[in-house]
Amino acid sequence: MKKITTTLVVLSSIFVFAQQKSKSKNQSFQSIGKTVTVYTTAESTNLRLTKTNNLTFSELIQPIETQICVFVNPEKTFQSFLGIGGAVTDASAEVFAKLSSDKKQEFLNAYYSKDKGIGYSLMRTTIHSSDFASASYTYVKEGDTELKTFSIEHDREFKIPLIKKAIETAGGKMTLYASPWSPPAFMKSNKVMLKGGTLLPEYFQSWATYYTKFVKAYEKEGIPIWGISIQNEPMAVQTWESCVFTAEAERDFLKNFLGQTMKKEGLGAKKIIVWDHNRDLMVQRANTIFGDPEAAKYAWGMGFHWYETWAGGSPMFDNVARVHEAYPDKNLMFTEGCVEKFDAKNYQLWANGERYGNSMINDFNNGTVGWTDWNILLDEKGGPNHVGNFCFAPIHADTTTGELIYTPSYYYIGHFSKFIRPEAKRVSTAVSRSSLLSTSFLNKDGKMVTVVMNQSEASVIYNLCVGTQATQITILPNAIQTLVY
Repeated sequence: MKKITTTLVVLSSIFVFAQQKSKSKNQSFQSIGKTVTVYTTAESTNLRLTKTNNLTFSELIQPIETQICVFVNPEKTFQSFLGIGGAVTDASAEVFAKLSSDKKQEFLNAYYSKDKGIGYSLMRTTIHSSDFASASYTYVKEGDTELKTFSIEHDREFKIPLIKKAIETAGGKMTLYASPWSPPAFMKSNKVMLKGGTLLPEYFQSWATYYTKFVKAYEKEGIPIWGISIQNEPMAVQTWESCVFTAEAERDFLKNFLGQTMKKEGLGAKKIIVWDHNRDLMVQRANTIFGDPEAAKYAWGMGFHWYETWAGGSPMFDNVARVHEAYPDKNLMFTEGCVEKFDAKNYQLWANGERYGNSMINDFNNGTVGWTDWNILLDEKGGPNHVGNFCFAPIHADTTTGELIYTPSYYYIGHFSKFIRPEAKRVSTAVSRSSLLSTSFLNKDGKMVTVVMNQSEASVIYNLCVGTQATQITILPNAIQTLVY
């Protein structure tokens, strides 16, 4: 009797599993009968995230060599999408405060509303000052090793109000992480916050505690902190706030101080991001930190920037892929990028937007889960910046006229952030011509989003192919499209 009962249980389990498998298979993405809605932004036109077409699929079993194609395979999925957003710096918050109430609302909607804007869901902010502030500052008085004077009062004037308004506009949810540019001057070898230097060993614990105080202070203000990065650009000696950590130094600070302190203070669930610098040295940093089990257990993943092109070369997208393939259990996040060397004549320079599209598509296709722009807002001078490092933002405010200036970068970012939502899964996508770039994500609501970018000076007619179904689409020169289906 026992043997019969066991057999029935086993058969029942097999039947349930088969049903679940069949159900899962039946729920796989199907393109038959779907409408493809096309949104376009293109140079030398008025098209800006504009709905330009509604198309339907038909059968295309075997494309020929002369047919240009974007191939999407919903059966092959990869990383889960965390979000896209930008940084709320002191500079952004100071400029925002100068806007009229109408322009403030327009600005908030432009970034954080899914319906009226481009639906940002990710945010970075600074732990005390960066170069994008009117002056250097910290949260403690000079020499306060025990951090008894720790206070975020400075941030209550500009930064905290903007962060709160952004979260509210986004519907009350935001993945927010914070990064320091430098420890306080007294903790450093060079005794200033600027121009590099290193963290002195006698302050390792004080500095580790500083992060926890920041997180707790912000959360007391009603602002949830998702995570922190250890140090912004740890291999750069900058004229602004900076601090050098070699790979070994960052590894040892993480495993011997920061990781343990976060856990001890009840913040062990917060994410810790390492590196937070350019793609050039990211593989070596990953090998050093992720290769050490005691350090790796505290690291959620690695952040990276796009400024490796300072040396005159091309973006090193392959290094992102190398880290992803070597450490697939660690997450990758683009934590900063902007167009450097502000010049008001270049507000509408199309190449600036294309730089974003190129980076975002390549970074996502190489395993990146989230993508964070730098300042969300700057003034008509590319600042404020207390060391004159003026840069571009996707939106600028002319504080003399009160107007907002939308650059091509804003629209290129929007082709991703407006349509790809948190928890979407990246889907296998390939192109048959090098003039096109493409990536795809399947949202939790079942909508597929494919972004296609035309890098050429000519219009391209291509087929969006999903299995044996396809639809023909025209993309204008130097344009980007989002296809939702």
